Amino acid sequence: MSRDKAWKRVGAEWRDVVLVCRKCSKKLDGGFGPDGEDAFAKALRRSIDGAGKRKVKARRRAVGVVEVGCLGLCPKRAVVVVKGSAPGSMLLVPEGAGMDEVVDRLGLGAARGPDGPALDAAE
Repeated sequence: MSRDKAWKRVGAEWRDVVLVCRKCSKKLDGGFGPDGEDAFAKALRRSIDGAGKRKVKARRRAVGVVEVGCLGLCPKRAVVVVKGSAPGSMLLVPEGAGMDEVVDRLGLGAARGPDGPALDAAE
């Protein structure tokens, strides 16, 4: 690739980011969400955006949920999660945990508005 290529910056409206271990999530093969059939990252996105609402584009979410490779801590029947603004601690989320509790423990409750979807700071 040529060094002469222009660098581009793409904006995102994220206030925070949550890193989810893809390997842990894959081992559980679901186990989250209302029916217990969703992967952790998908269930967390839905919980933050508000269930039943139309889909929100990834860059327009208040919180980015990003699946990453192994985080090096492999718990039994749980998913490892790291909040971007607090990288010094990892949260082990047990299989079947309620998404409302996960959002509260991660401190993401402010990302949701009164009806579920994220609020803009300008509002």
